[in-house]
Amino acid sequence: MYLRKETIVSRDKFSLEGKNAVITGGTTGLGLSIAECMIEAGARAVVVSMDPQEVFDENLGKYGDKAAYYQFNITDTDHTQALADQIIAEHGNIDILVNNAGNHCKKPIEEMTVADYESVLNVHLVGAFAMTKAFVPHMRKQKSTSIIFQASMTSFIGQPYVMGYSTAKAGYLGMVHTLASEVSKDGVRVNAIAPGWIDTPMFRKATDNDPERKAKILGRTPMNKVGEPNDIGMAAVFLSSDAAKFITGICLPVDGGALIGF
Repeated sequence: MYLRKETIVSRDKFSLEGKNAVITGGTTGLGLSIAECMIEAGARAVVVSMDPQEVFDENLGKYGDKAAYYQFNITDTDHTQALADQIIAEHGNIDILVNNAGNHCKKPIEEMTVADYESVLNVHLVGAFAMTKAFVPHMRKQKSTSIIFQASMTSFIGQPYVMGYSTAKAGYLGMVHTLASEVSKDGVRVNAIAPGWIDTPMFRKATDNDPERKAKILGRTPMNKVGEPNDIGMAAVFLSSDAAKFITGICLPVDGGALIGF
């Protein structure tokens, strides 16, 4: 007879205390929110970004030694392993890797060049692959680590004028599924987050003077509102914590129900 073991749900299961998280593109936007939420959950955020040091200092300097910064272009894949080795040498074990860095090119297909397309893929797919490949051998040895890819609504639905972006974001699903099947047996969990429409400066810039577009977005979102940046940050904390210790190979929509909205 199977006897159910009593469990206690505590805040400790959601804690990232003592963990090191590498976050690409973590100085602004949703990456910044992920970094802040992980710091608040107890982790140290090791941020990799092309932004100048001043942007990091302005947005994350208040956290002192709970945040560290490395200026790096993730498309410089010849030097990704050297960066990973340096981060491990300077910070010790890396428990969490968040592939968040992105690039965007909004053009109709007639205007998009092959170079435009390749540029977006290089940032999202090739850069994320190189970063993941550089850290996976280290993370396998620890037996309890987490890799997160920042997917998108365009991983699932069509959106005009973003051919490269949607290709890359859909590609993340293949990366998550394949990588999870390879490394989960070694305690490396691999998941993705698909943000819906989130109240960021980019969203406001796109909708503040376009009430028709904003109404369309809200009309297909069952919760009838846009999300907050920390909705994405806390989803990343959850997927990296012991509360999600049996979750791997999934893409979690954080979208107010937009994917099932009509």
